[in-house]
Amino acid sequence: MITTATADVGALLQLVPVQRAGLALLLAAVGLPVIGVVIVGLDIMPVRFAMMHVALLGVAVGLLTGLDPMVCALVACALAGAGVAPLARTPSGLSGAMGLLMSLAIAAALLVLAVSGVNASGAFALLWGSILSVGTADLVVLGALAVVVPGLFLWRRRDLALLLHDRELAQCSGVPVRALTLVLLVLVAVSVAGAIKLTGALLVDALTLLPALAARRLGTSLTSITVWAVTIGVTVNLTGFLVALWLDWPPGPVLVLTAGAVVLAVHLVPERRIRSWRAPASESLPSSH
Repeated sequence: MITTATADVGALLQLVPVQRAGLALLLAAVGLPVIGVVIVGLDIMPVRFAMMHVALLGVAVGLLTGLDPMVCALVACALAGAGVAPLARTPSGLSGAMGLLMSLAIAAALLVLAVSGVNASGAFALLWGSILSVGTADLVVLGALAVVVPGLFLWRRRDLALLLHDRELAQCSGVPVRALTLVLLVLVAVSVAGAIKLTGALLVDALTLLPALAARRLGTSLTSITVWAVTIGVTVNLTGFLVALWLDWPPGPVLVLTAGAVVLAVHLVPERRIRSWRAPASESLPSSH
């Protein structure tokens, strides 16, 4: 029976849609866990919830206008991320804005779907994911994120460490806090929209937040946490996808459960007596002499 199931998986891996889905998950595992590190570091958990609703609004507009729903979702999320950036001076201010944005976005999405007479099943299907329908445009977006997100980290690693450590400290150290926060929020928003087809809007945490939560337990610095997050992301995505194919289960929930199991396993390991991962940020301040 196991031999038969393995043979079936091998046959499935020869199919182009399955290969596209596997490539998409691999690309997502490079860029999205780094976004998770940013979400955890900036304490902006509500952002991802708001962007899920904004993405649904974008999909509804796309279905109404005949444009590509995913492109509309990406544009809507990018604009929303840029729009809330001025409110990100404090986590509390951003949380309030996200609550308002969530309410308005879902209400507008439902209104568009109701007034236009568009079949809502197409829009709400994206809440659960459709990984085998990944197309070239989705691969381009995920590929761009896989390049841009790690590239930004390597380019502005010190500035990011300072920003995640303390916003005011970063400001005093000459870090372009507003511009960097704007870029990060736009990347967070686009990442949520770009991962919708893989796990669905409701389960996007499997690709972003969960690897970062596990990595925080294992890493001792921002760099090591980021490396751990990407490593865990690749392992979880590929393992979860193969298990889903083997058992003929929906990939989205399997990915979430796999990532969740890793997080729980990591947190069962006795915590080492190490300094906070935020400590290297302050140590990297320029010398006063």
